[in-house]
Amino acid sequence: MRENISSRSVLDFMKLEAFVNRPPAGFTVERRPGCRLLKWDPEKSCVFIDDIHSREGKVIFYNSPGRKITVRTLGEYTDLRRQLTLKTIYILVSAYDNTKGEEKSNGDVPAAEYYVLAINGSHPMIRWEMERGLDKTISSVAGESYTVDVDVSAALQGWMRENAQALADMEKVERTWKDTHFTIKYRSDALFDFPYWFGFSKRQFKVSYHGR
Repeated sequence: MRENISSRSVLDFMKLEAFVNRPPAGFTVERRPGCRLLKWDPEKSCVFIDDIHSREGKVIFYNSPGRKITVRTLGEYTDLRRQLTLKTIYILVSAYDNTKGEEKSNGDVPAAEYYVLAINGSHPMIRWEMERGLDKTISSVAGESYTVDVDVSAALQGWMRENAQALADMEKVERTWKDTHFTIKYRSDALFDFPYWFGFSKRQFKVSYHGR
């Protein structure tokens, strides 16, 4: 497994505990009673990670809005869009072991392993996919509230295939990846926002570029 994470890569990831114990450039960790608090440079990073209880205790990413980001004005949306295409985006993904040896006889779901995934939003191809996806979303819900999932599962799977030698400890394990997205929620001031009320303003687009 990778021992460090690089914000200069198109895509990179490492185990949550390794990330917390050896935070990359731009991150610092403070150990407090009952939790570990990670602070980060908002000029370089977008961190969309909720508080999480790991095997070694609670982890808090200070000032992170979490996986779901709410914007209420065009100005807030424009600022978020600019950040997504200029900075490194960090989300928390979870992996579940599919091997039969991990199945529990009592039917319990195997515990997840957590990884911090970094996506370089400033990379020309990532920026293009992000802008294209956001443009399509906005044009289809003009004047309405909407919810859009930005799904990076294809990029993660492609990156793993290309970097199999760097992931030697995972080669023999088949895994299911979950939580490979973050969500943007736009709330308009429209008085009769029927499409949103009835769930018709949900959108999704995929980021698939991983460096090849």
